[in-house]
Amino acid sequence: MIEENKKGRIRRVKALFIKEFFQIIRDPSSILITIFLPLLLIFLYGSGVSLDLDHLRVGLVLEDTSPDAISFSKSLTDSTYFDVEIVRDRRELSDQITRGAIRGFFYVPSYFTQYRNRYDKIADIQVVADGSETNTANFVLNYAQGVFRNWLLQEAISKGGSKELPLITTEPRIWYNEELKSRYYLLSGSLAIIMTLIGSLLTALVVAREWERGTMEALISTTVGIRELVIAKIIPYFFLGMISMVMCVFISTSFYGLPLRGSFLLLMLVSAIFLISSLGLGLMISTLTKNQILAYQITLIVGFLPAYILSGFLFEIDSMPFLIKLITYIIPAKYFVQSLQSIFLVGNVFGLIFYDMIPIIGLAVICFIITAFHTVKRLD
Repeated sequence: MIEENKKGRIRRVKALFIKEFFQIIRDPSSILITIFLPLLLIFLYGSGVSLDLDHLRVGLVLEDTSPDAISFSKSLTDSTYFDVEIVRDRRELSDQITRGAIRGFFYVPSYFTQYRNRYDKIADIQVVADGSETNTANFVLNYAQGVFRNWLLQEAISKGGSKELPLITTEPRIWYNEELKSRYYLLSGSLAIIMTLIGSLLTALVVAREWERGTMEALISTTVGIRELVIAKIIPYFFLGMISMVMCVFISTSFYGLPLRGSFLLLMLVSAIFLISSLGLGLMISTLTKNQILAYQITLIVGFLPAYILSGFLFEIDSMPFLIKLITYIIPAKYFVQSLQSIFLVGNVFGLIFYDMIPIIGLAVICFIITAFHTVKRLD
């Protein structure tokens, strides 16, 4: 008797799986979500979005035309960070910085060389930055300080002097992202956003559509059990999501140069666990709402926006207020972003990845339990 029940469950799950497979083929929205949307996001984060500041337009007011001042101006124009427009009067740049044509300017005073000859010190160079964009202004100031320090060091070495040489020299060493390319950071984190959208949107919209069309009522009126129904709904979209993940990893590593320093198998295991959690969230939303439009709106509010804002993908969690930090602990994408960045940029950090997977599994279990309690075998 037990053996017959087991065979019956297997046959029902198999039949439901085949039914979902044909529904996916007939439903173009599933293909759009799993193929077109990931490709679009990978292209945007790989090519269109960058946190790096290269060839920033700035001005240089060069009132002093001595060799020292010319040498400093050359250090600016040779830098890949700046596109420098050199003028003789600072009034020429006032209108440009107001219009946003330049993001700041450097002012070399007319007494630059005289000050050095008289006091044996370097005169101050004024840096004016456009504060309407605070991040850009900070970059202008920091890069300007770096260029000025390098110029001082080169001047001291070229003139054989020791007074201007620093007592201690520092040589920065960058770990994990040696070239400081924001593309690597963005692409590895964007995979978490993509998987969140795929997992939650697929099940939320598809299952809600079945409630609207009445096919779900037809299913639960049969001998199909709740667990069988949930498994049959999860498995097809799980494979779709994993195919999309493999496609995104291939494009990111092959076309955009994202390094994969960890194990590919570990990456797939972590992605599978997170995808199950996202599918569980979408299934829970569709079960509670039973309406496509409402399911779509709730999925964006509960799934996408927290993953985008509170996962540490773009905004540093440590800089957030304390109460917001507490909320991030219940965002599965936060742990997935940490794991992805570790696997891609660092390697197989098993201790960190193991502890990141525990909250994801816990949140997935909660979603499936809620779904099971609300998917009842009655039509009222």
